[in-house]
Amino acid sequence: MDYRNILFEVKEGIGYVTVNRPKALNALNTEVLTELDDVFRRIDDDDRVKAVIVTGSGRAFVAGADIAQMSELNGIEGRDMTIQGQKVMELIEAVNKPVIAAVNGFALGGGCELAMACDIRMASDKAKFGQPEVNLGIIPGYGGTQRLPRLVGKGMAKKLIYSAEMIDAQEAYRIGLVEYVIPADELMAEAEKLAKTIMSKAPIAIKMAKVAVNNGLNTDLKTGVQFEAEAYTSTFVSEDRVEGMKAFVEKRPAEFKGK
Repeated sequence: MDYRNILFEVKEGIGYVTVNRPKALNALNTEVLTELDDVFRRIDDDDRVKAVIVTGSGRAFVAGADIAQMSELNGIEGRDMTIQGQKVMELIEAVNKPVIAAVNGFALGGGCELAMACDIRMASDKAKFGQPEVNLGIIPGYGGTQRLPRLVGKGMAKKLIYSAEMIDAQEAYRIGLVEYVIPADELMAEAEKLAKTIMSKAPIAIKMAKVAVNNGLNTDLKTGVQFEAEAYTSTFVSEDRVEGMKAFVEKRPAEFKGK
C-alpha cells in the first residue's frame, strides 16, 4: 500500500511511524486508520523491525479523530468507524515488537487512545493530553474508556472523560498516563535511546514479556500467572536463554539472535 497520510521508514532496526496530516493536526480519519492497520501488519512480519516509534508531524501527535468526517456519518457508519479504530488500537497493542509513543504535541481523543495503545509513552514537555469527546456529544470510542482507567485508575479516568479536561505533560506523568517527560528538542533522541536499549535485550524475552503483561491485565491474578508460566517456558527453551545465562556466567555481553 502507498501511504498518503503516514510516513514509514526503518533505520537501524527501528521502525518509525509518523502520522503526517499536519494541516489537520494529524486527525484520524478512516484513511489514516486503514494505513495504520496496514503498516502495523507489515511491522509484525518485518524481521528488520526490532522496535517501533510512533509520533506525529508538526505540532501535534494526533489531535483526535477527524470531526469533519465524523459529522457526516449516521449511526451505523459511526459504529463502523469506531470498530475500525478499536481494531487498529488492538493491533498496535498486540504487535510482536515493543512500541514507543513519542508524543510531540496534542494527543487528544483518538490521539490519546493511540498513545495508550503503545507499550511506553514518552511525552514532550509541550505535549497535551485529553479525552474531550463529551464536548461533541459522544464518548471515547477507540478504547479510551477501557485503557485510560487501566493506566490512571477508575476515578481519575472518569474525571478526565467526564470533564473533557486537557492536561499537560507533567500532570500526565503525575497520574501515570506517561512514563517520561522530555524536553521537546530531545524527544526523538530519547525515544531512540530507549528503543536501542530494549533492542539490546533478548527479542523472544521482550516479545513474551509483552504477551504475559497484556494477557494478564485482561484476567484475574491466578489466570495471569498461568499465562506467565507459559510465556516463561517459551523463553526458557530458546537459544537466547542459553546464550544469556552463559554470557552472565562468563561475565561478557550476550549476543542474542532471537532464536
